[in-house]
Amino acid sequence: MAKHSDISDPTVATPANLRVSFEFFPPKTEKMQINLWESIQKLETLNPDFVSVTYGAGGSTRERTHETVAKIAKETGLSAAAHLTCVGSERGEIDEIAQAYWDAGVRHIVALRGDPEGGIGTAYTPTQNGYGYSDDLVAGLQKIAPFDISVSAYPELHPESKNWDTEIDNLKRKVDAGASRAITQFFFSADTFFRFQDRVLDAGITIPIIPGLMLQPNYKGLKRMSDMCKISIPDAYHELFSDLDDDPKTRQLLTANAASELARNLRTGGVRHFHFYTLNKADLAFMVCKILGLQAQQK
Repeated sequence: MAKHSDISDPTVATPANLRVSFEFFPPKTEKMQINLWESIQKLETLNPDFVSVTYGAGGSTRERTHETVAKIAKETGLSAAAHLTCVGSERGEIDEIAQAYWDAGVRHIVALRGDPEGGIGTAYTPTQNGYGYSDDLVAGLQKIAPFDISVSAYPELHPESKNWDTEIDNLKRKVDAGASRAITQFFFSADTFFRFQDRVLDAGITIPIIPGLMLQPNYKGLKRMSDMCKISIPDAYHELFSDLDDDPKTRQLLTANAASELARNLRTGGVRHFHFYTLNKADLAFMVCKILGLQAQQK
């Protein structure tokens, strides 16, 4: 596989070979349920590769995640992926959940260690009799059924990683266990992704690395997430979103512009697939995809 600096094929920048996927979170209320399904229906017209549904800390949204993923698999033409974490559950319990997904027609799992039960920033302790880390979970899932498995990757290091050797070794263990792709934590600079991609390739890891792009128009919320995950926000973002707390329409337009500009820079370096963290905001995700040239399909 060529490094990004070696890629010169101009066709990588055409809408025809642009691929997207979307992440949602399970709804907490009936109103949020209606909003989620309106979002899914709208984004389904963009023919995404898959859509994923998150899993709350310690399995706090387990039932709602399962219901949402199973409904997507049953009632839409979308490929649905379920997030599954190691935290707070024994192996047998997780195995039962995975089997229930397979029985419901779900073939794609996003396998994650999960945040510590005490929250990000606290020490992680594996659950007794559970899967300790995501590579253990990947290996366990492969014994249950031939799942398509996505894992996480961190262009600016996982907050708990000591160095890049630790980070890349961890990703390699997940790949060796059976992961078929990695989806990155969000970031704000194309160079950040490309440097990470080069490290991955230098380590002999050749599975697709899909950049994750955050669509969060609430700058305070974006900064809070970034600080927790130790993600660098460019100074230009601070200036761009200053004094806009009471102007959600402008923040949404600026967020769409910033995300599409980042995607265009990534496409110049050969990236063809983008995973959008939608926060269940279909209009914003749809807007970015349209800017990138994707055409909605009529139902």
